[in-house]
Amino acid sequence: MENFDAYKLLGKIDSPSDLKALAAADLPLLASEIRQHLSYRVRENGGHLSSNLGVVELTMAIHRVFSTPHDHVIFDVGHQSYVHKLLTGRKEQFDTLRQAGGLSGFTKRAESEHDAFGAGHSSTAISAAIGMATADALNGSDAYTVAVVGDGALTGGLAYEGLNNCRGDLRLIIIINENEMSISPNTGGLSEHLSRIRSSKKYISAKAFTARTLRRVPIIGRALYALLRFFKKQLKHLLYQENLFEQMGLRYYGPLDGNDTEGLIASLSYAKQRGGSTVLHVKTQKGMGDSEAEANPDLYHGVAPQGKENTTPTFSEHFGKTLCHMAGEDPELCAITAAMSYGTGLEPFRAAYPKRFFDVGIAEGHAVTFAAGLGAGGKIPVVALYSTFLQRAYDNVLHDAALQHLPLILAIDRAGFSAADGPTHHGVYDVSLLSGIAGVCIFAPVMGVGIAASLHAARKRGGVCAIRYPSGIANRSIVEAFYPTGASELEVPRVRVWESDSSPRATIVTHGRIADQALAAARALLEEGIAVRILLCEYLAPYEELAAEVAPLLAGDALVLYEEEIRSGGFGENLASALKNHGALHENYAIVAAENGFVTPTSGQTVWQAAGVDAEALCRTLRDLLKNKQ
Repeated sequence: MENFDAYKLLGKIDSPSDLKALAAADLPLLASEIRQHLSYRVRENGGHLSSNLGVVELTMAIHRVFSTPHDHVIFDVGHQSYVHKLLTGRKEQFDTLRQAGGLSGFTKRAESEHDAFGAGHSSTAISAAIGMATADALNGSDAYTVAVVGDGALTGGLAYEGLNNCRGDLRLIIIINENEMSISPNTGGLSEHLSRIRSSKKYISAKAFTARTLRRVPIIGRALYALLRFFKKQLKHLLYQENLFEQMGLRYYGPLDGNDTEGLIASLSYAKQRGGSTVLHVKTQKGMGDSEAEANPDLYHGVAPQGKENTTPTFSEHFGKTLCHMAGEDPELCAITAAMSYGTGLEPFRAAYPKRFFDVGIAEGHAVTFAAGLGAGGKIPVVALYSTFLQRAYDNVLHDAALQHLPLILAIDRAGFSAADGPTHHGVYDVSLLSGIAGVCIFAPVMGVGIAASLHAARKRGGVCAIRYPSGIANRSIVEAFYPTGASELEVPRVRVWESDSSPRATIVTHGRIADQALAAARALLEEGIAVRILLCEYLAPYEELAAEVAPLLAGDALVLYEEEIRSGGFGENLASALKNHGALHENYAIVAAENGFVTPTSGQTVWQAAGVDAEALCRTLRDLLKNKQ
């Protein structure tokens, strides 16, 4: 449990009501203490640092003006909600952030009544907030809904779909948190000056007095007031033009200093008093209060847990290095990512080949269709995405690339369960999603050289090819077991064999990093006198081709098709069907896979145990199968 004895104020904040009770003069010290604790805890546990350091004053101001859970606060994306968690009764559990059984790194409805809407992906808050505000209007509630939207989220098309359907009469405030990029040319001294005037108490009072006075003038009063408002609007448009939000019929205020608590409280109070759907544009400083994060906000967007920094090249780094080498040999090769150039290892490519590198923002669907267009134009597009974000581009892969037989290489990073980030980031659906698309080829390398081999094979094969690999580095036990003499860079492995004895009683067919669990199970069973053969597949689909490779290698009286992805439509079901077509499906077989992709481990559990796909679960299945043969 966290120790807050060193803090004068933070230790006393157990709910938003405690924050409201503080004197205004105490708020700067509280902000400083929150930043101090964030810098310590996020470095210890890992997580998102820069963005949370930037929204300290903004989050405090929101909770001073609004009252959750009656009012709803939605963060987009949820990784900027750490301060919100500290202020809403979860500070004592903050040391469990991103740990098994602990606090989620994102907002989560099941975790707290103060988390109005879960958000692990981007660009969802505006649509969700409009839905909640509309529900309140239908229910006759006086609750307000506040959406805190990072400017990066506005690179996603869903945000604009939401804005396009936003009524102007909702009790809704959309806060655009600009911390990296300009969202509008209407910034600068004049706009800031007008914003300050429009949200000042003197302006509010003068405007209300003018409205009351003119409306009381007999006959022509209301016409005069309407005329005055017209001229004001025209003058404003002449001086700095309307922006996108105002053109959509929403009130707009900003840009405002997002790290000025007092000013934010005044602006939020005014927007709340004014009523209607309002956009409040604030500018915050990423990494504020932490010198390292301030100097390198992108590098400190996400940090590894203390002591777990790694110097061995990761799968992502192997991918980026290989792609750079291939691009030097092939001028047609292009790289595309959706605001994840650092995470996917593409920064070296950006530096080396800037004209062939495209960061399209948080717009995964556009990334794939844009790549399909490049392919139609004769290029070889490589799209690097996290597995969980590929889900947003399924239709684009199917209709825009596969249906037209266009070249598209998908580099699917973070494949498999995500122990720290949880269900929003589990990469367990991509195999199932892609396996149902005709003609798609799926690779699953377990070493860095396997990524290189897969990329070269995908370029030669054409069509839609997916190369999926986990986060981090190659698992040593897998490498030692299946690559005892190393591997050549351009070798394309299909099926590799390991066995605990020359006379195996059962066969496990698997792929990816969960082969480590298969090895652990095989070694445990050997102690019971049960020898097992493991087939590691690094080339999955087309499954008919894989079945032809696997069939001659099956041995023993039992077969388990083993994976950490979702069972339905996945590797096991597809390979079983293909083996049956080859007349090679073992009559005594089982599939061990995740039945539920929304797995959250409890304290002391691994994510594989929570999903029922750990080594012990595999052992139980094999024992049961072999018992059936006795």
